[in-house]
Amino acid sequence: MNCTQPKPVHRFNWQALYQLILVVALAIVLAACSSTKKSDVDKTAGWSAQRLYEDAREEMKAGNWKDARERLESIEARFPFGGYAQQALIDQAYVNWKDEEPEQALAAIDRFEQQYPNHPGSDYMLYLKGLITFTPPSAVFSRITRQDPAERDPKGLRESYESFNELIDRYPDSRYAADAEKRVAWLVNTIAENEVQVARYYYERDAYVAAINRSKTVLSDFDSVPAAEGALYIMMLSYDKLELTDLYEDTKRVMEMNFPDSELPEKGFQKPKSLWNPANWFQKTTPPQYQPS
Repeated sequence: MNCTQPKPVHRFNWQALYQLILVVALAIVLAACSSTKKSDVDKTAGWSAQRLYEDAREEMKAGNWKDARERLESIEARFPFGGYAQQALIDQAYVNWKDEEPEQALAAIDRFEQQYPNHPGSDYMLYLKGLITFTPPSAVFSRITRQDPAERDPKGLRESYESFNELIDRYPDSRYAADAEKRVAWLVNTIAENEVQVARYYYERDAYVAAINRSKTVLSDFDSVPAAEGALYIMMLSYDKLELTDLYEDTKRVMEMNFPDSELPEKGFQKPKSLWNPANWFQKTTPPQYQPS
């Protein structure tokens, strides 16, 4: 007789495994919920446009540009129509400018100009646009290095000139027009000086024809600017190097007529005795915050 006992059959408990999976999944969900920070919750949910704007203004007064920007962007996103959206876009440009985010500030101005071309604040936005390109972030370092503004890339200076000029032409009675006129006068000569710097660069590398052409740009595009002295001097030197005697004599006569006391023919280009940069007075100017009339 076979007394061997049969081996027990072990069946896999699928129900227990299923319950275990549910428990683990629930634990993960609870852990995720418990780890959510209060700061991740939008406390402004349900706020009206007026409340968002008032809170944004308070943050602006305190210099909390990040929080102010978030409130203003919320107004634009949640309430795209109405007066608060228009004002929020104006203030976004200002906040981004103050927070040293010029590209974002210019983007806000562009959106404003496209959406509200006849808004009473258009003169302010043109003024702010001129200021942003007038003093790009790199201009801050020029006060440390004492770099001549005319040696900078003129693209920003020309954009600033165009914005201020448009402001003066379209809104001659604007509260910002007088300051814009001062800046335009400075910009005209600075841009002309940039052309002289380029002409001098060509001359020092024996590219005399290029130096002459760049100098002529100063005389033809800019009327009665001090930079014309340097342009005429470079033209005179270049004609002399090219042995074009008649043109040399003509240019010399024009220079003596317009700049009789010029020291350039005797001393040449000299490093400025003073490191004072006339742009610094402008750079210290803080753009005003827009206030509706």
